[in-house]
Amino acid sequence: MSRPRKRPEVALPPGCDPASILLTFPVAPEHAGQRLDRFIQHRIPRLSRTRAQEVVKNCAYRADGSRRRASDRVRAGETVILVRPSFEEPHVPLYFDVLFEDAAILALDKPAGLPVHPSATYHKNTLTYLLRQKYGPEAPQIAHRLDRETSGLLLCGKTRESERSLKIDFENRRVSKRYLAIVRGVMPDDSGRIELPMDRAKEGLHILMEVTPEGEGYPSVTRYLVLARRDDATLVALAPESGRQHQLRVHLAALGYPIIGDKLYGPEGVQTFLDYIDTGMTDALRHRLGHDRQALHAFELHFTHPSTGEPTTLRAPLSEDLVTLWGEPLSESTFASVGAC
Repeated sequence: MSRPRKRPEVALPPGCDPASILLTFPVAPEHAGQRLDRFIQHRIPRLSRTRAQEVVKNCAYRADGSRRRASDRVRAGETVILVRPSFEEPHVPLYFDVLFEDAAILALDKPAGLPVHPSATYHKNTLTYLLRQKYGPEAPQIAHRLDRETSGLLLCGKTRESERSLKIDFENRRVSKRYLAIVRGVMPDDSGRIELPMDRAKEGLHILMEVTPEGEGYPSVTRYLVLARRDDATLVALAPESGRQHQLRVHLAALGYPIIGDKLYGPEGVQTFLDYIDTGMTDALRHRLGHDRQALHAFELHFTHPSTGEPTTLRAPLSEDLVTLWGEPLSESTFASVGAC
């Protein structure tokens, strides 16, 4: 297998707000000589010529920090840089529910919308900050990651020893994870295994991942088990065997069944994410997405307790907004087979 491709490192241009959002677009030989606004229009879906010119005027920079013009011609091999301005720290749900706690570990149910760690956009409105407020300077330390829009189960270590043990087990894939997702369309197979390599996307948002050709990227495997079907959607359990960023979202989208509400990997690609950055959640955008957030929930963790050494399984019930989104009764028996995924 060839080495995974490396995306060119591009720094934020001098003078830009460090909290800004950076987008990069390498110029392929076939696009050399195009006007910059035409190039941007080609690279960002559903962008009008007028809007592309506005994007260039407000967001296009050279690496030295100087601004670019719509009439500039792009060159093969260069990287077009767009810098989107930061915005005020948004309001998020500032709570969490404790599912289990003893002297060594804390298991909590994170609501959708609450970021786990501080970032350019969030500081106080994070789970890390809430834990410090509740437990003080010796607050439990989060042992793994969960996307902001994903709800569900998170595990923390309450001592240095338990934190270290949990993190090592997560890093070495000794913790079994099960997620629940509501996807667009009716998945025909009751179960299956998705084996599609992944890597950072070659262009666009730095956070974007994509499926790569065979022999490139990083091996990525997801098992799935269908739990229920509707006329236009499927409730599915997911078990990642690898831990790539956005793996479940990318794999399901690659199969043709994107997670409802996914702003990056839904039917319109990144355009819904960019529109969300510009306008926030509107009724029109909610209608396009199908839900306010990606319909993904961290449901179950099976791990070795760091103090007792006992096999331990914990679950976080499906969040109320996803129960409502599904719109049909879900009984305990619906989730009985999740562990078999």
